[in-house]
Amino acid sequence: MFRIDRLTLAEGEKIGVIGQNGAGKSTLLGIMAGKVQPEEGYVSRYCKFSSITQLDSLEDIRQMVNPVVGRQFATRRNYTDFMSGGERTRYKIAAALSEESSLLFADEPSANLDIKGTALLQSKLQQFAGALVVVSHDRELLDAVCTGIWELEDGEVKVYRGNYTSYCRQKETEQKRREREYENYIQEKNQLEVAIVDRKSRSASTRKTPKRMGNSEARLHKMGDQKAKANLNKAVKSLESRLDKLAIKEKPKESLAVAFDFANTGGLYSKVVVRGEKISKKFGNRVIFEAAEFSLLKGQKVALLGDNGCGKTTLLNMIDKREASIYVSAKARIGYFRQGMDDLELNKSVLDNIMATTIYEEGIIRNLLAQLLFRREDVFKQACILSGGERTRVGLAKIIASEANVLFLDEPTNYLDLPSVEALETVLSAYQGTMLFVSHDRQFIDKVATHLMIIESGKLSLLQGNYSQYINHQNDAKNNKTQEEQIILDYRLSEVLSRLSVAKEKEKVAQLEREYHELLARTRQ
Repeated sequence: MFRIDRLTLAEGEKIGVIGQNGAGKSTLLGIMAGKVQPEEGYVSRYCKFSSITQLDSLEDIRQMVNPVVGRQFATRRNYTDFMSGGERTRYKIAAALSEESSLLFADEPSANLDIKGTALLQSKLQQFAGALVVVSHDRELLDAVCTGIWELEDGEVKVYRGNYTSYCRQKETEQKRREREYENYIQEKNQLEVAIVDRKSRSASTRKTPKRMGNSEARLHKMGDQKAKANLNKAVKSLESRLDKLAIKEKPKESLAVAFDFANTGGLYSKVVVRGEKISKKFGNRVIFEAAEFSLLKGQKVALLGDNGCGKTTLLNMIDKREASIYVSAKARIGYFRQGMDDLELNKSVLDNIMATTIYEEGIIRNLLAQLLFRREDVFKQACILSGGERTRVGLAKIIASEANVLFLDEPTNYLDLPSVEALETVLSAYQGTMLFVSHDRQFIDKVATHLMIIESGKLSLLQGNYSQYINHQNDAKNNKTQEEQIILDYRLSEVLSRLSVAKEKEKVAQLEREYHELLARTRQ
């Protein structure tokens, strides 16, 4: 799968491991943690370590969760078999952080976490005092936490300093350098080949001695011609030697520009595509929505946000089923990508699966597939041999290339590696139609969404802007509230001091002093 001559992790380093699905990221972490034995070589560890694994089995976790950490991640102190996927993830994180080790291995720790949970995890990893090796597809986490990136590519590990954004800049610089080197190589190779052909042609066309020429003149002519021919042949050998010694440069992989034409985003004439009025929904005693209302307008790309279990997928299903409390435009043709969706015909190729349901010509579909990283012969892969991430990309391509003019996407980035997520971002950013999607990937939301729909306490609220703008607005509101509270505290302190200056009764003075010290303590919090 991969070969590593030498790889070291220093104290306090925080490393993000990235690479395409199947590159061996989880295997690398397993080898480093001693849970997977390498075919060759060895690993030396010099400190206590803990692990956050992707596997559902938690038999290896014996550590009870620290009560403080457990409360922060809303999990129990002990593992139970009845935990949901999100609860299992939070428990594994809390258990690993409770061990207080000097080294932490984390394999996709943000999987199954909502945005709040991911933000808390990010904060904890930033605060972690030891060394960290984390596999993650969350670019914001990799940017905020990592001091270095290990990239698994073509069976090798490449080491980069800095966070994920820094890695991207370095990769871009490398790509440009390789392109320049390849261009220079091709130019020099062509020049040498042309020069060799020219010298050989001139050598072959060296004139023979004319028949009427005398013997003396013929000898002189022959000597001059033979000397010129020898020089030309010598030049040919020198050029051929240079050509043989010329370092071969492989042609770099080409970056594909966005060129997919979303021709089927029209057909909607009403401004309101979907509207919900007095939506109510509950499962048993658990209320999901209570008299909630919303409108999805034509052309909006809306990210549906909320805590795990708040009803994001439930709302998508209610709209898709056209439940009584929901209006859907008669011209709306909804393409719905569901979590775990897998309706591919396994005996057919990637291309044939999409051509069976698309309204586009094959050339346009192959262009779309290329943008989703199915290039050249990849489009002829049988669906039965595709990985989970590849099946997700084919499912997304089927929805995008269908007759749908409204897209519903439920966690479309699940099972995708970083190149696939970024490719999907590029395609959906170019989409001009109406979209409602669920995602916990903060950068994906920033790149794609024009609006946010927040689910909170059974209600729905629509906000313009992306996730970063929403967070900035929340922080500004929090800061303003803090400033207002500080002004009120300062005013009350001044008032208490004024009353203290004129108070004469001992009990009154003692009461005012207690109040003064309580207010003073609050101002220092």
